[in-house]
Amino acid sequence: MSTVVELRDVHKRFGANSVLKGVSFEVSKGQVIAIIGRSGSGKSTALRCIDRLEIVDRGEIIVCGHRVHSPDINLRKLRTDVGIVFQSYNLFPHLTVEQNIMLAPCAAKRLSKADAKAICERVLRQVGLAEKSQAYPEQLSGGQQQRVAIARSLAMEPQVMLFDEVTSALDPQLTGEVLKVIEELAATGMTMVLVTHEMAFAAKVADVVIFMHEGRVWETGSGAMLTNPQTTELQFFIGHAL
Repeated sequence: MSTVVELRDVHKRFGANSVLKGVSFEVSKGQVIAIIGRSGSGKSTALRCIDRLEIVDRGEIIVCGHRVHSPDINLRKLRTDVGIVFQSYNLFPHLTVEQNIMLAPCAAKRLSKADAKAICERVLRQVGLAEKSQAYPEQLSGGQQQRVAIARSLAMEPQVMLFDEVTSALDPQLTGEVLKVIEELAATGMTMVLVTHEMAFAAKVADVVIFMHEGRVWETGSGAMLTNPQTTELQFFIGHAL
């Protein structure tokens, strides 16, 4: 399988705080990678560096052929290939669901309104919200808003999807709605990197689980490693996370 995302010895500091201390991992086409770890372990920072929302201090990141660490990277092209969904939905409240989703394909990819509308209808069906195209964000539940945020990223037809703790603001029922959509995406072969605190979901869906601790990749394996951790740090984390 071809490598779609590669981090090589990535370092990132915020002032005196060293957040990433030589992080390296690869994601192959079609793989689902789940990154777990305590708050402050660097997992969300690593994800944000992949989409160049943060600029690394040292090391290399290559995503879909883009050299993300390079100062002259074309961000428009990178973000056509990489979609990212955050804990906060970041929908425009004054736009309908359809308008929220069509905005980027029309603006960034110069698609016609007709083509963007066809994509919008497809991705809304994909996330189970075909009937909500004319609704405004305030008329939707938190889980529905998060699914619209996923649909908005899918509308750009990215090669890689990044999810940063997308269920952490949701109650258990709404969390289940969103996780079901992500699981269905995984079944289609979408390459995904998830930062998550949902241990059972990570074990079920991820091809590879990465446990980060104190800014480093501490332990890596299949979902089975969550029931058979090899390090005391992962044992401690699982004991307190479940």
